Amino acid sequence: MNPVTFVTDAVVGLYDLGGPVVLVLFVVSIVTAAVVIYKLWQFRAAGVGRHTHVTAAVEAWDAGDRVRAYTLAEASRGYLGPVVLRALDQAASGDLAADRADAEAEARFGKLESGLGLLDIIAQLAPLMGLFGTVLGMIDAFRTLQGAGNSVDPSMLAGGIWVALLTTAAGLAVAMPTSLLLTWLDARLRRDRVLANRLLRTVFAPASAETNVVAAARPGMRHAV
Repeated sequence: MNPVTFVTDAVVGLYDLGGPVVLVLFVVSIVTAAVVIYKLWQFRAAGVGRHTHVTAAVEAWDAGDRVRAYTLAEASRGYLGPVVLRALDQAASGDLAADRADAEAEARFGKLESGLGLLDIIAQLAPLMGLFGTVLGMIDAFRTLQGAGNSVDPSMLAGGIWVALLTTAAGLAVAMPTSLLLTWLDARLRRDRVLANRLLRTVFAPASAETNVVAAARPGMRHAV
């Protein structure tokens, strides 16, 4: 069968089955699938949730081992690697203002969050679109029933209601997995944002620096006593 004919027949079948609303929801489901596949690829390529090297680098920095910290940060292939490496350079130069590092991290989070807003809109609107199709279908079913006059066939009304409720089912079928995937993707980014904040705060206020300050103050404290 010709692919064009196959697609055309499928579109016409969807339209005949549930009307224009089901057809629109079908297109929305294709867009949703494309966005989800892209986001999964983007998250995997960026290394979302995989920050072993940068975490170890900041732990080494916190312990005062700068050489190991730089080595591990440079070995990172995740999107937080360059952010942590820049923060290490900044802290090593004596610049302890974390605003630039925070801005760099947020810029990378912004790129990863692109597309999630569209998924959120689809998750909220798909059930409403399905309900709208149901209302239109019920109106059409009762109008047909009214036009039948005294020769009312119950199967006529039942068939119209079945077709009308199909749009609600289609809307929920699109919205539920979309909402689930959106929640999962958003949760992964929230965990990474918390981790990035903790790592950057540690870079600019390492425990080794606090230990050195206390150690330097101890002789004077003993002398004062």
